[in-house]
Amino acid sequence: MSDEQISQTEEPAIEGALTPDEQRAEEAEARNEPGRNGKKGSQLHDLVDEPAKVMRIGTMIRQLLEEVRSAPLDDAARNRLAEIHERSVKELEDGLAPELIDELHRINLPFTDDSTPSDAELRIAQAQLVGWLEGLFHGIQTAIAAQQAATQQMAARMQMRQLPPGTVIAPGVVIGNDGEPRRADGAESENPSGPGTHTPGQYL
Repeated sequence: MSDEQISQTEEPAIEGALTPDEQRAEEAEARNEPGRNGKKGSQLHDLVDEPAKVMRIGTMIRQLLEEVRSAPLDDAARNRLAEIHERSVKELEDGLAPELIDELHRINLPFTDDSTPSDAELRIAQAQLVGWLEGLFHGIQTAIAAQQAATQQMAARMQMRQLPPGTVIAPGVVIGNDGEPRRADGAESENPSGPGTHTPGQYL
């Protein structure tokens, strides 16, 4: 049987279109890839119900921290900042999922009611909250980047599966009958590396 006859008999089976089962498998694989690299990180985006509100409060707390650092405060200003800090924590709870609210309660130490917090106490409380929010934002960004990378990888693989077998996608690399890239037949013989062959960089 000739090569032409082989390709004609195989053509219906390797047109490149994914079956529904293959598409579902590809999508499931892409969804699971971020989870294997970091399951908690892939869920962070879902744990923040109101990201815009959380970011606004975080920006405000950072600005208040700069105010505390820039100049000493009197008793009235310290009491006011303590109230704002506690109110900010309450407002953050509206934009976070229960898991993050519980974590925030565990790390946040409320001010005592019988005394005015000092400048140092205010700085520590504000810096702690700012650091926690920055870690939360970083985790969300990492999770989103991982999900986008997985989606792009899945789209690229599905697009590659649509190419007909034999398509050249890079020098010496073609699409095989299974839809995956492989080395082209005869790629090694095109660039012989015998004793008499000179290639760039070999004259020294």
